Formats: sequence, structure tokens, C-alpha cells
Amino acid sequence: MFITFEGPDGSGKTTQVKLLADYLKKQGYQVIVTREPGGTPIGDQIRNVLFNLKNTDMHPRTEILLFQASRAQHVERLIKPSIEKGFIVLCDRFADSTIAYQGYGHQVDLKQIHAIVNFATGGLKPDLTLLFDIDVKEGLRRRDRGGDWNRMDAYQLGFHQRVRDGYHHLVQEEPERWVVINAEQPPDVVQAVVQKIVLERLKNSPS
Repeated sequence: MFITFEGPDGSGKTTQVKLLADYLKKQGYQVIVTREPGGTPIGDQIRNVLFNLKNTDMHPRTEILLFQASRAQHVERLIKPSIEKGFIVLCDRFADSTIAYQGYGHQVDLKQIHAIVNFATGGLKPDLTLLFDIDVKEGLRRRDRGGDWNRMDAYQLGFHQRVRDGYHHLVQEEPERWVVINAEQPPDVVQAVVQKIVLERLKNSPS
């Protein structure tokens, strides 16, 4: 099973990935935890370019293509092989992040975004996507308290609001794949919700 974790900045999804992985392993499941951009040696090198604070002149199309290069390597070298071996793959961000951030956030043509994302993923879609939804201002406050800044953290409030709105459009397009979770709750409460959702999906999974 392939499960992706999505959400605006500061939504706490990365914490939830780790908590769920620990829980599932204790239940006896084989779990792979990964992230985007990154997940492979080549992908991690691309991640460093994308997030380097010195790369302030990066054009949105350049950003999109770098994300897709990392993703193509990730899908073919880690995600697909892990799924084929029977692992549960938990991925911190995937293709929906490109649509939300570069498509809606940067307002790049959505048809072009969908086409290049489909090329990079080879058509691979998650079995389940969890959206950790949070008010944009609250999310940015949480992110800023963390203090680990990268190039993309310089984007303004309007950009992040468009990202959040973009996620909600994606949920409406594929409601059977998405579950929206209120990420403004305490982390342990959020994790309890996550575990319930995932266990139910695993129970009903044909595999």
C-alpha cells in the first residue's frame, strides 16, 4: 500500500509520518518511510539544489522540472520496488504537492503540471492520501517556530493560501483517495485519527 501525506507548511505531517511508521511497525507491518523531494541519493542532491537559500533566482518552471526529476528517480528506484515487495510505503509529500505548490501556488498552467507529473510518476497514484489541513497563518507560525528555513519559506502569505485552496480542489476531484484531517488539534489526537483511518484501509485492502 502506498500512503502519502500532504499539507501546507507547518501542518505537522512530517511528525505524523514518523508516529504512524512507529505504530505500524509495532503492529508487525513492514514499512518504508520516505519523502519528497529526495528519497534516493540522486533525489537528495536535487533536494539540496531546490532548498538552497542561495538559489533565489530559480524560475518556477525550473523548480517544477527539478521536482519531477527527483520524483521519477524516487518512483522507479524506491517506491515501486518497495510496493512490489509488500511494504507499506509512507511518503512525506508526493505528486499532489507539485500541483498544489507549483500549479496553484505559482499559478503555472495546471494542464501542463498534470502532464509532467504523470510523466514523472509513470502514472503511479497513492492508494490513500491524508491532507493535514491547517489555517495558513497558524501553519506559518508553527513553521517559523521550528527555525529550519529553506528557499521556499520566503514565499508570501498569498502563495500559501493558494496552496491550501489548491489542496481542497484536489480533494474535490478525487474524494475517494483523500481524507482531510484537522491538523490544528494536538499531535496525539491527530495521530489517533490517522491510525484509525489507515488501519481501516489496511483491513479493507485486497492485498
